[in-house]
Amino acid sequence: MRYFPEVAVHLRDYAGLMLTAGVDLAAENKGTALAVVDWSGPTATLTDLRLGVGDDAIAEAATTVDKLGIDCALGWPDEFVSFVVAHADHESIDALSVDGGMDWRRTLAYRETDRDVRAKTGRWPLSVSTDRLGLTAMRCAGLLARIQARGVAVDRSGSGVVVEIYPGASLRLWGFDTTGYRVSAAARELLLTRVLDAAPWLDLQGHAELMVRSGDAFDAVIAALASRSAALGHYEPPPAQHLARARREGWTALPTNPLAALISAPVE
Repeated sequence: MRYFPEVAVHLRDYAGLMLTAGVDLAAENKGTALAVVDWSGPTATLTDLRLGVGDDAIAEAATTVDKLGIDCALGWPDEFVSFVVAHADHESIDALSVDGGMDWRRTLAYRETDRDVRAKTGRWPLSVSTDRLGLTAMRCAGLLARIQARGVAVDRSGSGVVVEIYPGASLRLWGFDTTGYRVSAAARELLLTRVLDAAPWLDLQGHAELMVRSGDAFDAVIAALASRSAALGHYEPPPAQHLARARREGWTALPTNPLAALISAPVE
């Protein structure tokens, strides 16, 4: 397994203390969930799961955990930002090489990490430029500023405490069928049963009912698990040629190891 020194500094003592948090972020507090998982014992314990969470609570959590995964794009495509700035300044569209075609529009719609997610999962994530995700990303930008104001450095490429997480893709890469789980409590109940069968070491501390009732709560817990994967280095960081872009646009940490490795595999 690859070793990332910048990740290791947040592990404190792998054999002992470690906390990860997951945030299912929405445009408003309603629909936003926060989960915290304690990995210090032989089991992973869900110590906190809340709905209706505000920015201050999330920013405060960032100061107490080793890794905080946010289910939201942490930035916008470079090409989109340049286009909007140029358009606002009335620059010539010829100078921008604007052809209006679909291929050109996709460069504005998707980040480099979105193309990476597409290559690894076969699915496009929502576009932060053209889908309703943009409203949530605006909130996320303010949230990142609040986190930094509390003394936590934010690197949108994922090196540090904050990391971008995609719960649905994480579940699929761990081998689970995610059909309908975001809209159906019955599908979430079945999926949760399968997750717990694969991860008997996960102690939900009585929060299973909330996870079944709320897709937001469900995804917050999955984000906390995927944050553990990122903290252990079980993901592919942006390649060197895309690192600067990832620090502007964000980078999704997709798990590369099985779910069982979250509890059993030490950092090498």
